[in-house]
Order: sequence, then structure tokens, then C-alpha cells
Amino acid sequence: MLAAEIFYHNLNFIIPGGTSRGILKNKPTWYIKIYHNDNPSIFGLGECGPIQGLSIESGDKMMDQLKKVKESINDLSSLDLSLFPSINFGIENALKDLKNGGKRIIFKNSFLQGKPIKINGLIWMGDKDFMINQIKSKIEKGFSCLKLKIGSIDFMEEISILKNIRKQFSSKILEIRVDANGAFSPKNVLQKLDTLGKLEIHSIEQPIAVNQWDYLKEICEKSPIPIALDEELIQLKKEKNEFIKYISPQYLVLKPTLIGGFEATKKWINIAEENHINWWVTSALESNVGLSAIAQFCANYPLTLPQGLGTGQLFSNNIPSPLEIKGENIFYNENKTWDLSNFEKVK
Repeated sequence: MLAAEIFYHNLNFIIPGGTSRGILKNKPTWYIKIYHNDNPSIFGLGECGPIQGLSIESGDKMMDQLKKVKESINDLSSLDLSLFPSINFGIENALKDLKNGGKRIIFKNSFLQGKPIKINGLIWMGDKDFMINQIKSKIEKGFSCLKLKIGSIDFMEEISILKNIRKQFSSKILEIRVDANGAFSPKNVLQKLDTLGKLEIHSIEQPIAVNQWDYLKEICEKSPIPIALDEELIQLKKEKNEFIKYISPQYLVLKPTLIGGFEATKKWINIAEENHINWWVTSALESNVGLSAIAQFCANYPLTLPQGLGTGQLFSNNIPSPLEIKGENIFYNENKTWDLSNFEKVK
């Protein structure tokens, strides 16, 4: 028989993260620990970390739902978790971890043997000086792909920052991705995309808010910059293939925590590849527990693009782990160990 425990950990940002939806200072996170009753020392661990305002699940309902999971751990099919993708993600990882010996091993592959994964450098929104300082720091560390959050400060100020980067680094040297988090209006989005297109931008994530499919289809057809769908995928539960065929985006950005786990992510990857659409995987501000699981998942595929896995360095109270970032690569240092002493058990 299985048993489960729930732990809570409020992750604190070292520097508040600016997005078009506001400033993030902390991130409430829950962990589910699953073990066999007769051997509690060997356990699987999974992270459940929704993002307020982006996830379809409500943070204030998480604890009630996790208590139901704990009570029904031997009969999970009796629960409807369709509106709790991060809990699905956590359960899936905890069970895989337990099956693999309770060593935070979710997928056995080259990543756990030290093979690195190339990642993009994340640049948070803020005033011009703040963003430029972040950019300089990432470039000095060796990143050849940057992802800039845009849409919260004056658009021409953001264009000025991008022009400044392009004067120093051509697109052959530095790939620039931008993420609008749905901040642009359908009325002016194509005009803004034309302006961005002159700066050799690799792609733009979610230029307009979700559930505007006709506008989104038009944007994907007319934009000089490839469109990557992100938030749009989080809320879509059915007719995924039909949706992709109708919209025809150039890229999909997949966040396993927000779309329901790795099985759900595999389905999106299959749909993308069937429709000749490229993709990459991005963490959703997980601690190192969830981030390690996502990196292991990514290593199951022949990756051709930088992945969005650089969020582990954002928190002052992250879970110490074997994950390391050197230059523009994340890798798993087998000589390091996990330190799980920081958990606060929820009764």
C-alpha cells in the first residue's frame, strides 16, 4: 500500500521577476512525497507549483485538493484532476521517482550521466538600465540565446534596448526570443511585429491574449516573426490537433507543470511533429525538484533548440541539488547530493 505526505515551501525570488502580468516576489509551492507503507525511507518526490494568474488552477484550492490526493493515493483514478495540471505533474513525477528507487530519477538518460542541455538566458522586465544590466551579465556568461520578457514598459523603450543589443551582436552570434505574455492588442499587434521584425528576432511567444483564435491565425499568417504559442496551450483541453491545424503556429512552447505533466507534453510534441512544427520545453518557475525532472524529460529527445531551463537560479531558498549551470548549459553533477531538509510538512 502507498502512503503520501504533503509539504509546503514558499520560494522567494532573489530579484523580483517582472512580467506583463505584474511583479513576482515569491512562488507558493507544494511537494508530494509518495512511499510504500512498509518502507517510508525510500520515497518519490514531485513538485506542484502553479503560477497565480497563469495556471488554470487556483492557489487557494491547492491544499484541499492535495489533501484529497493524500487520502486517495491508492485510488487516484477516483479523483478528477483535470483542473489541477500541476498536481498531475507532481504525482506523475513522484510515482516515477519511487519506481526508480527514490533518488530523484524520473527518466534514466544521458542528462543524469552529465550530458549538458543548452538553455536560453531569461531577461526579466524592468526599466531600461535593469534590463540592459541583465543582458550584459548573460552575454558575459556565454549565452548565445536570450529570452526577453516584453510588454510592460513603453514599447519603443523596449525596441531601443533590442536595437542596442543588435548593434553589438548580430543574429548569427546572438539569438533573441521575446515573450509578450499576451500583452499586445489585436489592433496594433501586426504593426509592433513589423517593428520587431527589423531586429532579426527569432520568435515571439504569445503576442496576444488567449482565446482569440481568428486573430491569432491571421497573426501567424502575416507576422514577419515566427509565432510561438505558450499560454494558449495551457487552457486547451480538447481538439488540440484541430486547433494547431487551424492556427498553424511556427513553434510550441511547452510547460509540463502547466499543461498536466509529461504524458500531456508528449501528446503536444507528437501533434507538433505531425504538423511539422518545432518546439521547446520551458520550466514554469519550479524549484530544482521540478526543474530536474523537466531537464531529464528533455534529454529523452534529440534537442535542436535551446530549452527554457534557466529558472533554478532565481530563488534565494531553492532546494539544493546536483543541478548546475555553466555558461549556457545546464547539467547534472553526480558528485552533488539533494538536500531535502528545508521542507515544511503540511498536516
